[in-house]
Amino acid sequence: MVRLTKIYTRTGDAGTTRLGDMSQTVKHDPRVDAYGDVDEANSSIGLARTALGSQPALDAVLARIQNDLFDLGADLCVPESDTPPDWEPLRVTDAQVTWLEGEIDALNAKLEPLNSFILPGGGEAAARLHLSRTICRRAERKVSALVANGTTLNPAVLKYLNRLSDLLFVMARTANDEGRADVLWVPGKDR
Repeated sequence: MVRLTKIYTRTGDAGTTRLGDMSQTVKHDPRVDAYGDVDEANSSIGLARTALGSQPALDAVLARIQNDLFDLGADLCVPESDTPPDWEPLRVTDAQVTWLEGEIDALNAKLEPLNSFILPGGGEAAARLHLSRTICRRAERKVSALVANGTTLNPAVLKYLNRLSDLLFVMARTANDEGRADVLWVPGKDR
């Protein structure tokens, strides 16, 4: 259980922070940058939820995702180690990834196939979901860079972010009157 009694600690005033294993690092550490982008994606999803109004099923899915993203951030902030901490670190699971896939399949089954790329927009809820999708993709790129640079991470983290951005795309189409209000890209339209 997390208990926050004091919001400011002054420990970061010199540009450092502590990871979940209490090791100290700089605030611009690529790991901190990655879970910062996950936090930003989570905040943007919260904003998208405020525009869903008459779509409580999408809102319920996003509520679960917001909680999962806190799990994912917790996973990222506790480095994998040969000497594990005295507690069991919270890790994202393949079951969470599989759940996202089920949600994608269920929503996508109701949509017409695409014959063009979609411009981010349409209605307000869809535009906000597209913004969340692009922030999620940025977080995914940061996590991918960590892995490429030799950081050992739980493989489910990268899978989760990849599936989440796909789900946010399908949810944006769903919010756009099940794709009927999508704005399609017209290649070379304004040449």
